[in-house]
Amino acid sequence: DLTKRLCDSFPAQWLQLEQIIPSAPDRGSYPDFYFAKYNVSMHMMIEPLLLFETVLVEDKSILQFIDSDFSYRSKVLSAWYDPALKIPVEGPVTLQFKRVPVTDRRQGGVITTAAVMTMTSGPDETNPIMRGAWVAGVIFNAPPEPPPANVPPLSEAEDSGKNLTLRERFAEHRENATCAGCHAKLDPLGFALENFDPVGRWRDGYENGRPVDASGVLFRKHKFNNVVEFKDAILSEKDRFTRAFAGHMLSYALGRGLTPADSPALDRISAKTIADGYRLQTLLHEVVQSAPFINKPRQKKASAEPPKNSIKTTR
Repeated sequence: DLTKRLCDSFPAQWLQLEQIIPSAPDRGSYPDFYFAKYNVSMHMMIEPLLLFETVLVEDKSILQFIDSDFSYRSKVLSAWYDPALKIPVEGPVTLQFKRVPVTDRRQGGVITTAAVMTMTSGPDETNPIMRGAWVAGVIFNAPPEPPPANVPPLSEAEDSGKNLTLRERFAEHRENATCAGCHAKLDPLGFALENFDPVGRWRDGYENGRPVDASGVLFRKHKFNNVVEFKDAILSEKDRFTRAFAGHMLSYALGRGLTPADSPALDRISAKTIADGYRLQTLLHEVVQSAPFINKPRQKKASAEPPKNSIKTTR
C-alpha cells in the first residue's frame, strides 16, 4: 500500500527523527526519561508520525504541521507534557495513543513536539543553534552550512559566576566574525523554542532564576515574543513553507536532491497546493504529475541471464 509506505518512511526522514534514537538526557537531571525498558523517546517519536498520517488520510492542510488543533498522546506522553500527571512506572510493549484536541498553542504541530525538542538538545541543556538549524532545514528547506572546524564549544566557564542566561552566553559567539553570519540566521529560530527544556517540557525560567527570553524576528520582518507568536510568524510565511515542504516531498519522490532544473515543477506544485487550501493530497497529486517525476529514469529489472563476458565458476 503506497499510503502506508509513505507514512512509514517520509515523515521520519523529513523530520530527521532518527536523531531521537541516540538522544541521552542526563540521568541525574531527567531520571524519569528512563522510566522503563522502552524510554520516553519511543513515545515521543510516534506523536509527529501519527500527526502526519492523519493529515494525509484526512486530506488536511499541511499548515497543521506548523500549528495543529489536535495531536496524539499515550498515557506516558500525556504525563510528560503535564506535570500534574504521574508517569506510569512501566510502559506497555504495545504503545497506545489517543487522538486529543490541542487548545494550548504552545503544543500542536511538529516543531514543538517533545521529540524535536529532545533530539535538538544536549544531555543537560538546550542547543539553540541545533534547534535553529533543524527549523531552517526541515521547515524552510534551507539547511545551514556546517560550522567551521575551529569554532570553540560553548563553555560553562563563560558564565564565570555572572548568572547568565544561555542567550547571554551565546553573545561571545555572535561577536566572533566567523560565527556571526550563522548566528544571525539561526539564533532567532532556536531561541524562539527556548521555553522548552532539553526534554521538551515547558519552563518559564532557568535553574538560576533568570527568565527565558524567546523573542526574536523571523526573516527580519516578523517580530515575536514567544513560541505562539513564532508560529504565527511562520504562518505569515505559509507559502514559503509550502514550497519548502513541496521540495522535501519532490526530492523524496525522485530519490535525489533537487536542482535548479526542478524549480518550474516546484513552482507549479506549490501554486496548485496553495490554490487548493494547502491540502496534502493535492500536493502529492501534483508531485506525481510533475515533469521530473514522470520523466525520472526507471530502474531496470535485474536480468536472470549472466553478462556475456562474465566468468562462470563451478564447484
